[in-house]
Order: sequence, then C-alpha cells, then structure tokens
Amino acid sequence: MIWKSVVGKLWATILLLVGFVLFVLTMFLLQFFQQYHVQEIKDDLKRTADKVSFIMEEHQNLELALDITGELMDDATRVIFFMEKGDQFYLPDDRDVHLPVEIFQKENLLPHILATGESVEVEISPPGEINTDEYSNVRVVGTPFIKPDGEHGVAFIYQSLEVVRDTANETTKLILLAAGIAFVLTTVFAFFLSTRISAPLLKMREAAFEVARGKFDTKVPILTNDEIGELATAFNQMGKQLKYNMSALRQEKEQLSSILSSMADGVITLNRDGTILMTNPPAERFLQYWNYDKSNTEIIEGLPSKVYDLFQSAVLTEQEQTGEISLQMRTWTVIVSPLYNQSSVRGAVAVVRDMTEERKMDKIRKDFIANVSHELRTPISLLQGYSEAIVDDIASSEEEKREIAKVIYDETLRMGRLVNDLLDLASIEAGHISVHQEDVKLYPYFDRVLKKFYGIAKEKEITLDLQGFSQDDTFHFDEDKMEQVLTNLIDNAIRHTPPGGKVQVNGKVIDKGLLLEIIDNGSGIPEEDLPFIFERFYKGDKSRTRGRSGTGLGLSIAKNIIDAHEGHISVQSQVGQGTTFSIFIPRKSRENGKS
Repeated sequence: MIWKSVVGKLWATILLLVGFVLFVLTMFLLQFFQQYHVQEIKDDLKRTADKVSFIMEEHQNLELALDITGELMDDATRVIFFMEKGDQFYLPDDRDVHLPVEIFQKENLLPHILATGESVEVEISPPGEINTDEYSNVRVVGTPFIKPDGEHGVAFIYQSLEVVRDTANETTKLILLAAGIAFVLTTVFAFFLSTRISAPLLKMREAAFEVARGKFDTKVPILTNDEIGELATAFNQMGKQLKYNMSALRQEKEQLSSILSSMADGVITLNRDGTILMTNPPAERFLQYWNYDKSNTEIIEGLPSKVYDLFQSAVLTEQEQTGEISLQMRTWTVIVSPLYNQSSVRGAVAVVRDMTEERKMDKIRKDFIANVSHELRTPISLLQGYSEAIVDDIASSEEEKREIAKVIYDETLRMGRLVNDLLDLASIEAGHISVHQEDVKLYPYFDRVLKKFYGIAKEKEITLDLQGFSQDDTFHFDEDKMEQVLTNLIDNAIRHTPPGGKVQVNGKVIDKGLLLEIIDNGSGIPEEDLPFIFERFYKGDKSRTRGRSGTGLGLSIAKNIIDAHEGHISVQSQVGQGTTFSIFIPRKSRENGKS
C-alpha cells in the first residue's frame, strides 16, 4: 500500500504540515477580516455622524441640509433626526425601514445626548428578534448638533451588522477557496517532491535486493549531486567492495577446501556442543572405519567416544589434548585444539593422523636391528670360539684344525652373504636398482638356472623339473636380476622340501606377459606367516637353525626386483602340503624398462 511506502509517508507528512498551517492561517485571517469589517463600520459611522452634525449646523434651511445628508448616505445606513421642539426626520423618508423611535428613548440615549452634548456609540438589538450572534445587532452612533437658529437636535446614524456577516461570509468563501487551491497545489507538489526524493531510494532498494541475491555488479544511477547522489555513490562503492570481499572469501574458502582435501591428516571441526561442522576426506575415512566396526557402540554425537572425551577436555581446560586410537589393526593419533571466538571458546578442531605406517616402520626398524644383531652374533660367536681354540692350541691334530678352519670359513661366507644381501636390499629400496632388459630365450635360460641346483637336489634326493616352455619362447627382462630371484626361490624350495620331494618350475608366455610358478611339496608356510613372507629377515624356520638357513632377505630382494619389472609376486601355501610362488611380468615392462 502507498501509505506504507516512503512516498506515502512523506506525502502524508507534507500534507498534514501544510494543512495544519493553512488551517491556523485561515482561522487568523477570518478573525482578522471580521474585526476589520466591524471596525470599518464603526469608523465609517463615526465619520458620517461628524459630517451630518456639521451639515446640520452649517445650513439654515432644514430641507437643504436633509437633502445633502441624504446624498451622503448609502443603502445600508439609516439616519433619524430628533429636534428639540419634538420634530423627527427620517433618511430615507420611509419610516418602515427604520428602527422604532421608542428604542432610542427606551435606551435613554436621546436624553443623555441632549443633556451632556456628547456623542454616543452603542450596539442595540432590534425589537422582536432573537439575538443569535453579534451580527444581529445594530450599530448606532448618536451625535448632537445646534441649528443656526439655536435649536438643539440629535442625529442617530445606525447600520445593521448583517452587512459584516455578508462580507465575512464572502471573505470566508474566498479564504477557503484559496486554502483549498493551496492544499490541492500542495498535494500535487508534495507528491511530485516525495516521488522525486523516493525514486532514487526505490532504485537503491531494488539494487539492494539484487546485491542480497549475489549480483554484486548491480549499480545505482547517480542522478543528482545532493545527499541522495552521495548515498548512491556510497552504495555503488559498497557493492564493489562487497564483490571484492566475497571474491576474496570465496578464494580463501576454495583454497582452504583444497588444502583440507589434499591433506594427508584428517581434520574435524566441531562447535561448542560437539556437533561436527566440517570434515575432510581422511577424517571421513577415519569415521567410516569407526562406524564400520559394528561391535563398537561408543559413538557420541557422531564422534568416537575417545575423540569426544578429548574434545570435552580441550573445551574445559582450553588446552591442546592428544590421544591415540587403535581400531581394526590401524592406529591414529588425535590432536584436539580449542577454537576461540575473541575471548571465549566456540568449538575445537581435531587433527587425526594415521600412524599405522609409522608404527609399522618402527616395528620393522626394531625387528631389523634385532635380526641383524642376531644374525651377526651367531657367526661372530663361532668365529671367536674357534679362533680361541686355535690360539689356545686346543686343536691337536691337523684334521681338527682343518675342521675349525672350515667352520670359520663357512661363517665368514655366511657373514659376507648377509652383508651383500643387506647392501643389495638397501640399494633396491633406495631406488638405485638398474633393470637392463633384453630378449632372453626362456627354455635354455631356466634350464641353466636349474642345473646349478642339480648337485644339491641329488644330495637331498629331490627331483627338479621344468615345465611349460618351448625351445622358441622368448621374453624381455633383466637376465641377471631374474636369475637372482629364481635362485632365491629355488634355494628356499629345496631347503624346505624333505628327501624324496619335488621342486617344479612352470612357465607360460601369454599375450599380457610371462607367468612363472615355483612349486614344492615341502613343509609349507603357516597361514599366519603368509602376510609377512616378503618382509626382511622373515624365516619360516622359527628356531633359526644353522646349516643352510638363509639370511631372511632373499624374498624381500626378490619382491623388489619383480616390482622393478612392474610385475607382482604372490604365494600360496598349506602346512605339510607345499608352497607355490607365482610371478607375473607384464609385456609393457619392455617399453618402460630402464636401459
């Protein structure tokens, strides 16, 4: 509605103000003109009375004096002459239009004027009329005069105030007409002025709604140089600044979102009551791990109970809290820090770091130190013991000395193999391995590798067999590195296969690559050891017996060599039935191989 708008309110305000001013001014003008007309009648009657008195005193001829006096009178003015001898004269001559003579005598006007010789001004009410207002009275001026012959007389000049009423009515009509015209003009002017003032404001309102909807390019036209123009300029500058600030906030938000999404650590933002406000992908994976464990019922407000306890401690103490959570063979470190809103805590941020690999690497490091120490302590102890036997001349015969020297030699070789394997493994894991691939005829190559073990196999009564390759099969790989892999696998198979057993090498060339299997029917590997079979220093022989026991690094080296060929190696085994190592080398390794 228009009355609720700025135009209507401004318009109504101007109309009320102007209307009030016009009303007060009209009242004052009406009062002024009424008093003015009454005073004009009084003054006119007084002047007329003076003239009549002068004429009557200056003219001896009464009829001439009356005629002259009659010429002075207007239609509304009446004159009655009272002579001392009792004569009465009327102007105009028609007595019906005059007041009764008794009124002048009744009011004691005539005797008073004759006695005092002074003029009198009074207002009297006509007989037979109800005095409803001041305009119903008659204004009377009585003035004495003396004829040239010495006769005294009194002239009563009177006029009804109804003339003032008529004049006042006409004046009131004119004033009201002028006020009405002024009010109409004011209405038009007020509407025009309010519209002109409010039009830029309406455009600013529309522009403000556009800005609220995100259209910060909206501009308000600057039509004037006054305060409204300055307001439009300020609005346009505000929109420009808002656009810049929103763009900066959007960029910061996108940057923060990208940083959070690319972080390896999980981030969970919480408000004061523990409700999750924001998470990044690692944090979502952490919560999924927690929620996936159906046996875990300790979930509060969508958070694991341990995280919620850390959150409450951080909020209450306003200090950083740290804890560790283990779930489904994984370990997370949680750091909860309070977030502040000026001086008060408004929530907290939890940083979740997956420490599984770090804990695993710590375990591997500790196991590596323990295994290396164990592997070196045994041969060193033997070397020390047998060396002391030689020094103390405990070995009396040459045969015993040769046996002691052979043991020392074997242990030296064992230590050399361990050191060489450690150096190879360190070089491979550091990325220093070089794969020199070339075309290799498969049957002669694998046959040559197997022949190295014929002596050992014959000694242990183990059968070696090669299956699957034809004389013409070729493939592209590093001949020396693959021989190292096959040597480790075949050696392990022979060492863990009892007399009368069999070790078989199967191979097949397919479109995608080369498939190899090293199969034995030996003691097998326990199922709980299979996930760790390719780790350093793993040994299926838990008692770590001597003899032909390896260093525990061969399978780890083999896996790294296969990985360098972009292939993969796996193992299947059952205790008491045997073990199968499967190797796959893709053909694309030929294109991507290092030369």
